Amino acid sequence: MKRILAFLFLLAVVGSAALLLVSRQQPATAEAAPPPPAGGGGEHEAMWYEKLAGGLVHCRLCPNSCRLPDGQIGLCRVRKNIGGKLYSLSYGQLATAHVDPIEKKPFFHVLPGRQAFSLATPGCNMRCLFCQNWEISQAFPWEIRTTPQSPEAIVEAALRSGADAIAFTYSEPTIFYEYMLDIAKLAKARGLKTLVVSNGYINPEPLEALLPYIDAYKVDFKAFDPEFYTDLTGGSLEPVLQTMKTIRAKGVWLEIVNLLVTGRNDGEEQVRKLARWVKENLGDDVPLHFSRFHPMHKLSNLPPTPVENVVRAREIAIEEGLKYVYTGNIPDTAGDSTYSPRTGQPVIERRGYFVVRNVLTNGLAPDGEKIPGVWQ
Repeated sequence: MKRILAFLFLLAVVGSAALLLVSRQQPATAEAAPPPPAGGGGEHEAMWYEKLAGGLVHCRLCPNSCRLPDGQIGLCRVRKNIGGKLYSLSYGQLATAHVDPIEKKPFFHVLPGRQAFSLATPGCNMRCLFCQNWEISQAFPWEIRTTPQSPEAIVEAALRSGADAIAFTYSEPTIFYEYMLDIAKLAKARGLKTLVVSNGYINPEPLEALLPYIDAYKVDFKAFDPEFYTDLTGGSLEPVLQTMKTIRAKGVWLEIVNLLVTGRNDGEEQVRKLARWVKENLGDDVPLHFSRFHPMHKLSNLPPTPVENVVRAREIAIEEGLKYVYTGNIPDTAGDSTYSPRTGQPVIERRGYFVVRNVLTNGLAPDGEKIPGVWQ
């Protein structure tokens, strides 16, 4: 009954944005955008930019490093030069919100079995051909239905929903940086955990300014292959590697997800390179999740990743010395659960996104092993 009432409240707060109601064709590039309606709303002066000669602005938020003349919108589709100043067009423009299991993000070492109030605005700074949320991530703010919501309203909705955390997810949180930061500051002051689900494509300075207000950061790592990033995401590999190092160095909890796309990044060599890099640069206790690709967006012509490839990826990462390796989007009980490195016994057993048994006490296993994570 509590969850039903919370869900009804959520619908009342975020209105129709609580359900993803969009039907559209994405434009090929930002430059091909239709003009926004007059007085489109959501305009909020951006952070992390500099003014250049001739009315140009240089956005320094992410590695796209857009230099925009007056009136132009960046590659993310939501940051615009207006009169020589850079504005976010998506601040407070809620595209979708749900209360999800934290495991669905997925975070497996953060508040097991608890709920996260999850939200997004339109836009993304990558162009992943396999994006599962392309209807909002590849949209301009005026192309889909959004609901204006202040940071204060979001935090109140999260508290009333019974969630223990707020998750910035679904699209790319980096591009609604100012909105995320304002919400995170308020959420932390009210006792909520803050979670970021991101592609990791952000510059070091804004990342370091954000991290004091974030409890856990999950990076959707695309492939240990620069060409994969260039061809399938429109981004680049090295900035994402740097992001993960920075998160780890600053002491914010980090988990990594690698979506294995059929025939593109699911081979043993790439998986082994990733596992070795994680161990050598981040440590053997950073959770690594391998997820199965399903045909989506512009890669709908590819078959789903063979289940055995996902299972084998987990085996390879364990062979390379990683302690916490998981599988997703497949029926694999072994890959769903957390094990004590000391004895190999399960300490958190899951079925998909749901915890069915948890014997940890604030991260301490019955055998005395301390399992790292955010447990309270």
